Amino acid sequence: MKIAWFKTNISPEIGCYLAGYSLNDISVAKLDDLFMTGLCLDDGTRKVLLVSFDLIGLDEQYIKANRKLCADILKIPEDAVMLTPTHTHTGPESRSLGSRPEQIHRKYLDELSVKLCSAVRGLTDFRECSVSFYSSFCDENRNRRYITADNHATFTPHRREVVPLATGFADKELGQLCFFDSKNNLPIYVIGNYAAHPLAGHSPGLGGLRISADYPGAFRDYVTANTGAECMFVSGAAGDMVPREDELGDEAMRGMGIRLGKAAIAGLCDSKRNPHRFVMDDVKVGSCIRTFTAPLRRKYIDRPECLPLEYRGQKEATLEIQCLAVGDTCFVGVPGELCAELGQEIKWHSPFRRTFIAYDATAYFDYIAPANFLVSGGYEGGSQRFTARGSLQLVQTAVDAMFELRESLYPSNGEPYPDGVFTPLVDIPKN
Repeated sequence: MKIAWFKTNISPEIGCYLAGYSLNDISVAKLDDLFMTGLCLDDGTRKVLLVSFDLIGLDEQYIKANRKLCADILKIPEDAVMLTPTHTHTGPESRSLGSRPEQIHRKYLDELSVKLCSAVRGLTDFRECSVSFYSSFCDENRNRRYITADNHATFTPHRREVVPLATGFADKELGQLCFFDSKNNLPIYVIGNYAAHPLAGHSPGLGGLRISADYPGAFRDYVTANTGAECMFVSGAAGDMVPREDELGDEAMRGMGIRLGKAAIAGLCDSKRNPHRFVMDDVKVGSCIRTFTAPLRRKYIDRPECLPLEYRGQKEATLEIQCLAVGDTCFVGVPGELCAELGQEIKWHSPFRRTFIAYDATAYFDYIAPANFLVSGGYEGGSQRFTARGSLQLVQTAVDAMFELRESLYPSNGEPYPDGVFTPLVDIPKN
């Protein structure tokens, strides 16, 4: 396996509209820089490109246009390019949903495309490496929904006194891909995947008005400062996940990033010392895009201004699921803010050894929740644009795509994986 990477500063000017919470949030300072990080992987037969942006989200039309630009430069299929934002709220307004037209920083987005193309053209210094995966439990997030006995949802950011009661599901997996130089076995690149809104530093007042990458930036900085390896953060299914110390300022932000960074470094240690467990053999890369179509909810059909630009005036949405495989791991790109429960369903049903959700990799279509969230209500269920069964279609589409992709990369001669491979540790009793 050979890899090449880039890291490009994409900080906007102070005084721009922020994605934030309010339609009128305007930046007054910069706490830290925003970056675009990209990794190109070449298995000798195929190439794929994964790019992470310190932004809250990108519109479908922007993602598709820039996927094509990158694919043309690298001479690879468009589905082999995955573009995923980190979901930071303290970056420029970069998507049409939830904003007024004048607030979208169109000049910034045009410049971002130029920077992206320039960075991709510069991917020439490929290094031979081994690839390992890792997974660790990190107690840095929590579910922000409290469900009462009669199945009504309370949105805890609006009622902080009930936070101790909110014990709903939380995906606490820090997933990793670790790349070690083939010559000296030192780490050269780390990808971390975690599910929590990047708003640990988004305190009231100044904290929410400073340009910042939030904890993903602190995570990257800590890993690089202590290992020398470059680092990327990919946001997971964070729709209902928030930091344990959400909205408490820059120390909360740095603390979360450092703690996740420590876990990532521990993963580097373990994977390096146990290569028979974590280093992947015969690492192939591959990709695919599949679509599903779901009817839009009546309340959004009647209010087209609350839909992404591409879907105003329509009654249904056809959305993409993108899969990008690296050996026996797979990134599943979804069209919005997938709630953790759905992300876990995708992981549970995956045929890959490890599966990582990639936020907003195909569109920004707001929150995507399990059907019962539309019953219990709350912010996430109320914000879902397509009908309840669409979420199940999304999960099924993702699972089918993963099975197809894995079989295409590692064809089975006989009974398909994993049916023909798994051997139980104990004998199955006969009837």
